Amino acid sequence: MSFVSSTTPLSLTRIGMARVAAVLSMAWLAACGPMGVGGTGPSIKTGAAVPVALLVPGSMDSGDAILAQSLENAARLAISDLGGVQIDLRVYSTGSSAAQAAQVATIAVDDGAKILLGPVFAESSNAAGLAVASRGVNVLSFSNNTDIAGGNVFVLGNTFANTANRLVDFSARQGLNNILVVQGNNTAEQIGGRAIQRAIAGSGATLAGVETYDFSQDGVIEAIPRIAARVRTTGANAMFFTSDSAGALPLFAQLLPENKVDPSLVKYIGLTRWDIPAATLSLPGVQGGWFALPDQNMATQFSARYSAAFGSLPHPIAGLAYDGIAAIGALVQAGASDALTTAALTQGSGFVGVNGIFRLRPDGSNERGMAIAEIRNNQVVIIDPAPKSFGRAGF
Repeated sequence: MSFVSSTTPLSLTRIGMARVAAVLSMAWLAACGPMGVGGTGPSIKTGAAVPVALLVPGSMDSGDAILAQSLENAARLAISDLGGVQIDLRVYSTGSSAAQAAQVATIAVDDGAKILLGPVFAESSNAAGLAVASRGVNVLSFSNNTDIAGGNVFVLGNTFANTANRLVDFSARQGLNNILVVQGNNTAEQIGGRAIQRAIAGSGATLAGVETYDFSQDGVIEAIPRIAARVRTTGANAMFFTSDSAGALPLFAQLLPENKVDPSLVKYIGLTRWDIPAATLSLPGVQGGWFALPDQNMATQFSARYSAAFGSLPHPIAGLAYDGIAAIGALVQAGASDALTTAALTQGSGFVGVNGIFRLRPDGSNERGMAIAEIRNNQVVIIDPAPKSFGRAGF
């Protein structure tokens, strides 16, 4: 399916929000909270197959094609696990622009879709949400960009805020509560840095300061003495880095210890996964460092089941399609005609997905249960497991 690109400008403003409720296992789904709670949104026919539109990227780029197929595979795997819930999955290509995504979203709802799963990219997700907002249809986007979350748009991807909140809360509970933020001068790291600062403000920890650096080798090298001096003058006992191993992290891991910022005295904390790629684990400066990651038992189980069904490994974000179908199926299973309204989606009991527990929040973001990992002798050691419910510390 292809569409002519529209020249009509699309607003990229934020569009308000909602939250979630229910529980999934890899073999069955069940709602955790009371269903049939009313609210705005489409009415479904109980006992009949529920039309769900899966919006996948659709440019000619081979990477998009692989991602699109992986998302569809994961969604169909989830449908096979529903056990009695009927989902009529309809797959639509969003093309390569936000305008096309908006057009496709409208067509999907015209075709009878009661909820949209996808798109992947933030601008396309926002455009799709705006296009169908007046129809009362909700959008479960695969994006992790909270700038487009709200109104009828939910983001399913793990967010900087979720990771920052988990790590800052854990750090503060260990007494490492004077935290220096180290961030690069690029958009992604600035967003990450703000998420860390908000997490610190909400945790009772202290912000020791924010040190920035130009996103270049020279910029990192120039910043090292300033960062080391700030640690000493503020007495910071933890440093939270926004950079990953493809960026400045390897330089920091080498040069900061050489400038007497001892990782055994000042805890190094990462906003990104420090086990990807695995070579990062051998960096001397990250030994003893902390980062967050999903429930690896659940992730491994999903990957194995996907590989057995389709003969290949899932795309890294394919599990979000499974999670979306899991949430929809759990809500529909209760048999209420208002199962996919905003009020139903925004219950707080949560779901169990392929990476552990998750729920959507009133601001359109999400909350996901993450484990805390420490690097010891070039190995990942889980020091605080991912929570199994939202009742424990950190939530």
